[in-house]
Amino acid sequence: MTQSTPAETPGQEGRALTGAAPLAWAARMRSAGLRVTQQRLAVLDALHDSPHATADAVLEHVRRRLPGITVQSIYTVLHSLTDAGLLRQLDLANSPARYETRVADNHHHAVCTECGRIEDVACAVGHAPCLHPSETHGMTIRIADVVYQGLCADCASTQPAQPARPAGTFEVPTQPREARQG
Repeated sequence: MTQSTPAETPGQEGRALTGAAPLAWAARMRSAGLRVTQQRLAVLDALHDSPHATADAVLEHVRRRLPGITVQSIYTVLHSLTDAGLLRQLDLANSPARYETRVADNHHHAVCTECGRIEDVACAVGHAPCLHPSETHGMTIRIADVVYQGLCADCASTQPAQPARPAGTFEVPTQPREARQG
């Protein structure tokens, strides 16, 4: 954010959002070398309330507290927080970018191909074995994105019964559906 607005002025960082969460976010921002602003606090609060949200969903949430915030400001904040390591950007097939505050581990995601629900999935072995590929091609691997796709329990209960699929086999959807926040 290049222009200073009243919500960004020093000394106002804890007024609109109060409690322990904004103080924790403020400390994390300072540790990452970022200035604490109401816009950044509101974005982090929105993503805490709605993990895996799109920029549009974040904008809708933030406008409840900061009605004058612009779309460009939301994107600027999302990118600055992602660059600082406070957010993780998810790039899922057939979906706009999504963001989450869970950045301390290399977890994965399960996406319902019917309703778009997204859930966090821990690494299968309890640590990040997927960060140790058989070939790195000279790269230092930092994140491995694994996306499991299938039907959530709610959608599966409304679908006609399907024969059980042997373990290790996969169905490739003919037309993937757009992922939506669940």
